[in-house]
This record gives sequence, C-alpha cells and structure tokens, in this order.
Amino acid sequence: MLTRYAQRNLTWIDLVAPTPAEVRALMSEFGIDPLIAEELMSVSFRSKVERRGDTVYAVLHFPAVRGAARHGTQEIDFVIGKHFLITTRYETIDPLHSFAKAFEVSSVLGHGGATHGGHLFASMLRQLYQALGSECDLLLGRLQDIEEKIFGGDERAMVVELSHTGRTIHDFRQSLAPHSEMLASLEPALARFFGPEYSYYIREAQGSHERVLRTLENLRDSLGELRATNNSLLTTKQNEAIKIFTMMAFITFPLSLLVAIFSMPARYVPLIGTPNGFWIITGLLAVLAASFLLFFKHKGWI
Repeated sequence: MLTRYAQRNLTWIDLVAPTPAEVRALMSEFGIDPLIAEELMSVSFRSKVERRGDTVYAVLHFPAVRGAARHGTQEIDFVIGKHFLITTRYETIDPLHSFAKAFEVSSVLGHGGATHGGHLFASMLRQLYQALGSECDLLLGRLQDIEEKIFGGDERAMVVELSHTGRTIHDFRQSLAPHSEMLASLEPALARFFGPEYSYYIREAQGSHERVLRTLENLRDSLGELRATNNSLLTTKQNEAIKIFTMMAFITFPLSLLVAIFSMPARYVPLIGTPNGFWIITGLLAVLAASFLLFFKHKGWI
C-alpha cells in the first residue's frame, strides 16, 4: 500500500509491504537506484547506511511498541532525497501513523518547517525516539506495580511478570544498540548531501537515542534489583515453609514411634488394658509434643 503526503515542494511516500509495481513507479518518478529498489521489496535483517547517487538509503530496526502483534523489531527503510523521503515498512507502526497526522495538519495550516528530505527524516526520527521514551515510561510504571505486588506478598506470580518485563527491555536494547553506529554513519553522508549545518539535526537525533538507551539501562538496573529482592523474599518464604514441615516431622515421628510401641502385639504392654490407659498415653503424647515445641521456641527456631 502506498500513501503520498505533500508539503510545499516536499513529498513523503509511505509504503507498507510494497508491491513490485509500486516500487517500479517510484524508481521512475524519483530516480531510485535499482539496487535500493530491490531491497525495498524484501526484509533486511541488519541495519545499514548507503549513499547511491542523489539518495541516501538507511535501514533501521525499532522495537515493537504498543499495538504491535508481536515482540521483537520492526524494520523501517528510509530513502532520503533532496525533495522527497520514502519510508518502507512491513507492518503497522503507531509512531509513523501519528507523524502522518501531524504532517497533514501542518500541510493544511501551512506551518511546515521541513525544507528538504533530510529535515523530514530528522523530524521522523525524533518522533520515533519520543514514542520509545513514552514506552520506557510505561515500563517504569510496570516495574513500580511489580514492586508493590512483591512487597504485598505476591512474589510467586511476580516471577513471570519480571520475566516478561525483562524480555521487553532486552528487545528494546537489542533493537536500539546498532543505531549509534548507523547515526554516526549517517551524519557525514547527509552533511555532504544537505550541507555541514545539517549535522546539528543528526546530533539531535543521536541525543534522543542516547536518552532512550540511558533510560533502558536504568530500567534494566531496577529490574535486576527487583528480581534479586523477589528471589530473596521467595526463598525466605520457601525456607520458612520447609522449616515448619521439618519441625512437624520432628515432632510427629517420635510420637508415632511411641504409639507404634504401645501397639505392639506383645503379651504384656504397659498401660494397655488398664482402665485409664488411653488417657494416660494421650496425655503422655501431649506432654511430649508440648516439650518439643517449648524446646524449639527456646532455641529460637520458631
């Protein structure tokens, strides 16, 4: 699917799962290199930056955010020209949808600030990184909820929650790690293309990217602390349960042994057959059990 947006002399083409016919039409209209056109029709598993003729081609992978059908990454291909920008993706990406709405509104109002494809590309990067910053805020809120539940006594259920949150943070970090190298490669390529003053916009995008990475590092540290705390509380609770069962076994085993002795089919067993034998044996067992409990309490085991 192809969607076209225009603002003054600037054109943005947004492709979603492009067809060969759509790519051929763009090749003809914007003079795109055939090698770039071929890559637009297939998924790239690695980020890259290339300059071919009058265009700069970049592939960046972003973490899947809210509304995505799966975890992992979402690929966006950028073809940056003097007066156009082409984006190619293979699934819905909410931040681009929001950017398109803002772009249309600014076009109608005549407030568009972008003068070439490089400006539009930098604005889009800022929007994408801001969306990731909002996702990091949601992750922080999730960690705070997990913390409350951990200290509320729900440690066992939080093991799964911590694992899911850790997976999301890991996916974010893995997706964004290559961006540092890619943005560093984009700066000289686009600066030669749009002039040395354009380096400011790329460095601004680098700053937004680094802020997201720092936030993710802080989230990972917080996750590690919460996981260690949860494991400690869970281990302590399990140890308490094991201690209680051990003491119960220690109390009941000698009592069971004593009952078994009085149940032996011997010719003469003390107290068996006497009028108050049952109550005497029961009282003896109760005294022994109470003695064990007092001994455990004296030792500080309970």
